[in-house]
Amino acid sequence: MKKFAKVLLLLIVVSVIAVGGYSWVKNRKPADQGFVLVDAAKGDITEKAVAIGQIEPRQKFHIKSKISGIVKRCPAEVGDTINTGDPIIEISPDPTPDELLEAEHLVKTAQLSFDRAKKDWEHSQELAREGIESINKRDVQKESYERAGIELTRAKDRMQLIQDGRISGRGKDMETIVRAPAKGILLQRLVNPGDPVVPLTSYQAGTELATLADMNDLVFKGTVDEIDVGKLKINMPVRIKIGALPDQAVTGRLSKIAPQATEKDNAKLFEVEIELEQFKDVELRAGYSANADIVIREKKEILMIPERLVIFEDNGAKAFVEIPGKTPDAEPKKEPITVGLSDGLNIEVVSGLNEGQKLVQRPPREIKG
Repeated sequence: MKKFAKVLLLLIVVSVIAVGGYSWVKNRKPADQGFVLVDAAKGDITEKAVAIGQIEPRQKFHIKSKISGIVKRCPAEVGDTINTGDPIIEISPDPTPDELLEAEHLVKTAQLSFDRAKKDWEHSQELAREGIESINKRDVQKESYERAGIELTRAKDRMQLIQDGRISGRGKDMETIVRAPAKGILLQRLVNPGDPVVPLTSYQAGTELATLADMNDLVFKGTVDEIDVGKLKINMPVRIKIGALPDQAVTGRLSKIAPQATEKDNAKLFEVEIELEQFKDVELRAGYSANADIVIREKKEILMIPERLVIFEDNGAKAFVEIPGKTPDAEPKKEPITVGLSDGLNIEVVSGLNEGQKLVQRPPREIKG
């Protein structure tokens, strides 16, 4: 009897171990082999090119003076709304001794030329009346006389401008006050009272006094890598992310693509310009750093998987994924699929999988030193 009880107890223990082992094997997941299961799911994929740049006014006016001198007064301040013709900088003439001497010399020379031309013209008239000189020669003398008068007026004007800072007597004074060429916001004032001013001429750039721009007409200006520029087309939609305004959304359209690359840090970049569409409710400032996502292609509610799960063969001509084996301890099975649009993280599955189907993600391979 005792022997029978021992045999029965042994059979019960063996049965429990067998059932438990079968249950463990049956319920064991690929994760126990270091695998992770990932579901094929629906979502949106956008192929995009990223432009890096900033928000800028479409046009800036770099204000300069046509006369030299010293800044006397700055009636406009940075941030002021300026109308066309408003005074921005007043300049006090500060001629050098050489400039004064040169101006005086030009006046004297022009006066001598004018007096000589006047005398020749009067003499030519007398000869023409007496029939000694032709009318054509008289007309030539008249033209020389008028041209000498213009040169004399110009020399006197320059002398007056150097001495007084203005030229009067023409209905409208030519003042030393630099005025706004257009309506806008004063973005920069680059000089202060007492600063010297070099004039803008045909042979020198001159001192930049201020910068003016219309802040209601803003664009995004940036660069795109040469790898992406071949995919871009005018009027492609753009989503702009502004670093200083992370919660604000600004959209636009691609309006310009540079025909020639520029080189920076050994990389070929192409300049682009983007028209902003919706920013009236967003307070933008000139110079805000921004990234622009230029939408090349976009698909919504498509079946997709992480691209890291795809095994490409034959130089990308064939694509496979791994699905769990029929038994828990079986090796994953390679399944061929057809892929489509990719954004670098996720990839579209055109055929070969169903929504919710489990895929195997293998653990990262250890790099042995």
